[in-house]
Amino acid sequence: MDDTDLIHGHEYFDKVTGTFVPPIFLSSIFEQRGTAKKSDRGVDLKYSREENPTVIALERVLSKLEGSEDTLCFNSGMASISSIYLHGLRAGNNIIITSEAYGTSIKLAEDLVKFGVHVKKAYPSADDIISKIDRETVMVFIEVMTNPTLKVIDINQVSEKTGKSGIKLIVDNTFLSPYNFKPIKNGADLSLESLTKYLSGHNDLIGGSVSGNRKIILDIWEWRRMLGTILNPFSAYMALRGVKTLGIRMERHQANALKVAKYLASSSKITDVMYPGLPNNSYYSIAKRMFRGFGGVVSFKVKGGRNEAISVLKSLKLIKPSPSLGGTESIMTYPVLSASSSINKSDREKLGITDSLLRLSVGLEDVEDIISDLENSLSKI
Repeated sequence: MDDTDLIHGHEYFDKVTGTFVPPIFLSSIFEQRGTAKKSDRGVDLKYSREENPTVIALERVLSKLEGSEDTLCFNSGMASISSIYLHGLRAGNNIIITSEAYGTSIKLAEDLVKFGVHVKKAYPSADDIISKIDRETVMVFIEVMTNPTLKVIDINQVSEKTGKSGIKLIVDNTFLSPYNFKPIKNGADLSLESLTKYLSGHNDLIGGSVSGNRKIILDIWEWRRMLGTILNPFSAYMALRGVKTLGIRMERHQANALKVAKYLASSSKITDVMYPGLPNNSYYSIAKRMFRGFGGVVSFKVKGGRNEAISVLKSLKLIKPSPSLGGTESIMTYPVLSASSSINKSDREKLGITDSLLRLSVGLEDVEDIISDLENSLSKI
């Protein structure tokens, strides 16, 4: 069903031309003669800052894939997150966010203190998250697989508590994509995806999405309308084109990642490999129970520290030292200087985000070429 919905879920068909591929609607305005064409969520189609047919087509696909009533697409993942925060938080509210997550997600939450919002950080485990919940808590924000050490949180355990307490559970599902895991079907109120990563899959656009029930989505829609953060039509078209191959790409990403993880685990230059798809990984059992696949990111620690990690980055030929993940190209990043740089040092140390840690997004190249590049780079330390 997923693979079929990825291709046909937009439901677009033009009776005049017979076109069944959604085009790029570059129109900024649409005709209104007392009444207007309604979008799927009942909003008038009148101005592309609010609604656009190309964006709507992508949102239909993602709603089917997520198993949600509705979806909104934004011009970046952070635009999605900021709209969720603005929708759900008021002065005096508490938000619980895990101490390991995308650093900017954490920093934005912490900066809301100026508006009277209080942030409580929890270790990325269901038990610690639940222990932090109090009467002022209105939102829990987690990554179901954390960035960058790939810890896995039992969302069912968390959602049981948040659901009983009327607390919104927000799940950033970027590292897995809805092909591997569907947060809404596992108790989350909202599922957040970075369209930039696996969903579009080609490192050629920036975008984000939020999926959930229609009532919540309509409120977030108002924030998107006022903030002007809707995804642009060209990027929506590119994402529609990319998402068609999500299933095929994820299977290749994951097959390559497992082989790379096994190679790294056998290397004398590596002290730790973090990939839930390895049977000896401490999160293997829960990941196998919850997920369809384990994703294409492998994190690992090299012998030594900062100098050795940077040496590996500088020696790469095929793999590109670059931020992001989920694209066709294999890319490696140094978390302490990139996505985790805004996490305070004491938290990083507790989480295992050390100077020797590297994060590899395994691409779609021949896996033997990826391993050869790693072997060559590791030989330099």
